[in-house]
Amino acid sequence: MSYETLYSAINLAVMPAWLLLALLPKSDITKKLVHSGIYPVLFGAFYLVLWVRALAFGENAEGGGFATLETIMIAFSHPNVTLMGWAHYLVFDLFVGAWIGRDAVARGVNHFLVIPCLAFAFLAGPIGLLLYLLIRQFTGKCNALTLEERAG
Repeated sequence: MSYETLYSAINLAVMPAWLLLALLPKSDITKKLVHSGIYPVLFGAFYLVLWVRALAFGENAEGGGFATLETIMIAFSHPNVTLMGWAHYLVFDLFVGAWIGRDAVARGVNHFLVIPCLAFAFLAGPIGLLLYLLIRQFTGKCNALTLEERAG
């Protein structure tokens, strides 16, 4: 399978999770699919395969590494490493989006305010998280939750 095909496949694979977070935040299917850990496990396994290919089978760029900006740029010039990086972004941005979704439901944050946060978390994870934390602060929904409230 080509790197381009894998890239398209992993992009498509996360879309149902983001749609569920935005459209059905309290549904059982969202809880079972998005909040269960299935996505991090599947993407983690995918990432591990790419990582093994890079380290054990030479699917990386000569001179690439993580010691300097220059070596990182060289590393990401190989499609296997770039795909690793993209999978990393996808799973961690979704992890943040799922956390935002769970936290918003537990705290009673208006879902119409959460949707832009999810959109930004999908497109630029840290901005979505920042926006959500600001909304939580300005709406007074930043108080500590009890264990019962966290459990839903």
